[in-house]
Amino acid sequence: MLYFAGLLFYILKSYFKSKYIFRVLLASSLLLQPIPALEVIWAVNCGGDEHTDVHGIHYQSDPLEIGHKSDFGKSLMIQRVVPQDRILYQTERYHVNTFGYDIPVYRDGDYVIVLKFSEVWFAAPNQKVFDVVLNGEHTVVSELDIFARVGRGAAHDEIIPFSIRAGKLRVNGETSQVDGNKISIEFIKGDLDNPKVNAIYVIKGTVDDVPKLPLMPGVDVPEEEEEEDEESQTIKPQKSRKPSGPKIKDPYAADDTSAMLLPVFVAIGAFIPLLYCLCKL
Repeated sequence: MLYFAGLLFYILKSYFKSKYIFRVLLASSLLLQPIPALEVIWAVNCGGDEHTDVHGIHYQSDPLEIGHKSDFGKSLMIQRVVPQDRILYQTERYHVNTFGYDIPVYRDGDYVIVLKFSEVWFAAPNQKVFDVVLNGEHTVVSELDIFARVGRGAAHDEIIPFSIRAGKLRVNGETSQVDGNKISIEFIKGDLDNPKVNAIYVIKGTVDDVPKLPLMPGVDVPEEEEEEDEESQTIKPQKSRKPSGPKIKDPYAADDTSAMLLPVFVAIGAFIPLLYCLCKL
């Protein structure tokens, strides 16, 4: 009797444990799905040595001589990025004036430039603020304050899609002439501290092809928790906010109690006749 009771307990325990493990394995497999190979046009680890990141992007060492390179960021554990790629946000190039890089572009098509930043010096907003200009004419990032975006010691990417057709560059609804087979990306000195950049890469493709950084903790609050907070607080007039999209259905919400207990009933149903036969012996 004790043997069969123990067997029943083991079956039930294994069921619930395996269900949890299955969910963990499913989530892990989704996170670890391979990212299609990127068609990288150009990449540089600004102020640092060459590096190949977890996505297979190979960054060349910084060839620029204007301005200053710094590895002060190595004193910080940069957040929002895997340890292997922290170096991309720990080294930087800055200058007391406007500076920039020339990017080779030889074919028509859709492109994306990714600019990598981290604030490793200042501990308050409105200290280092600057613009980024593409091809000498287009302000693609306006008044960038890295600390205001993500704080100190955290990775921040600016993702800028553009296209080239018949010798013309198009970005944000604007057009400019491409000079030869290169375009420029410039970091503009403003009234505050020096402009800088940590790393840059350009791919041929779209924004959907670009590996994204994880969200900052506390930035996105689940809608259900947000509604509970609103109910517990005094109602205040708020500006209307357009939702970013439809509410995502919880994939586990469909697991009702009856579905979870079905294996329990099956096990008990199989055990009772067996117990009856044992008692007849």
